[in-house]
Amino acid sequence: MMDLVTYADVLPGPGQTLRGTEFRLGFGGKGANQAVMAAVLGADVVFVNRVGDDLFGELTRKHLAQQGIELRLGDPIGSVSTGVAPIWVEPSGANRIIIVPGANEAVTPDAVRADLADVPGADCVVCQLEVPQDAIAEAFRFGRRWGAVNVLNPAPAGAIHDDVLALADWIVPNESEFEVIFGAPPEDAAILRAAAGLEGRLVVTLGEHGAAVAVGDAVRHVAALPVRPTDTTGAGDAFVGGFSYALAMGADAAEAVRVATVCGSLSTERHGTQASFPSAEEVRLRSGLPGADPA
Repeated sequence: MMDLVTYADVLPGPGQTLRGTEFRLGFGGKGANQAVMAAVLGADVVFVNRVGDDLFGELTRKHLAQQGIELRLGDPIGSVSTGVAPIWVEPSGANRIIIVPGANEAVTPDAVRADLADVPGADCVVCQLEVPQDAIAEAFRFGRRWGAVNVLNPAPAGAIHDDVLALADWIVPNESEFEVIFGAPPEDAAILRAAAGLEGRLVVTLGEHGAAVAVGDAVRHVAALPVRPTDTTGAGDAFVGGFSYALAMGADAAEAVRVATVCGSLSTERHGTQASFPSAEEVRLRSGLPGADPA
């Protein structure tokens, strides 16, 4: 996704036009964001997706390659646009987002099989709901064969197919996604009920309140860092990228959530999405995460 970010003191209501304060064009998309965060931390990343035959697709290819990510984007698709995400940001840093998936919808199981056929293995496979779920299931089947940890970020929120749930080792929704999927706000009792149905494989991000992970018959809360948020866009993706990286390193769930919380918290201190992500050194200083090279 290309992020089209508008900052405004007040967001418009129906039929209203207001003057904004700033505009930024940035690189986004949940999968790309999470891939970049993992790559920044030191992971070897293979990224599977599709882009349109347009300026945004060309810019995306160049940008992700510059991040050291191995791209599996296929041929540009002329019939649809590269995915876009218009984003409105309030003075508090809170955001509202509409996504137009575009070429993301062209990620099919056949495309996944072709793109991953020559990949010998991975430590972690990370997927999001911005691509079709039959393609996600295929990617997770590769993860199973490799002995990888399969992480699903169920965003944008919606019903999750049974085969995807069965293949996912971890589900990582935010507060609103949790409520859509499980039918209740993410209070401890609801988190425990949801985790029981997922065999404990659940982490919920809670914005400024950090994150919650079900451990046995209790919920463990991990506080966010004390930061002054400028723009929360992409913070959840920084969290998922950091969480996946830490799991690939062999961290347990509690340690992985702590690393992820550092990534998400620090990302809110800067404008933009991928441009706001903290460096590996910043994360290690605040979390104690050692260096390594997972995939």
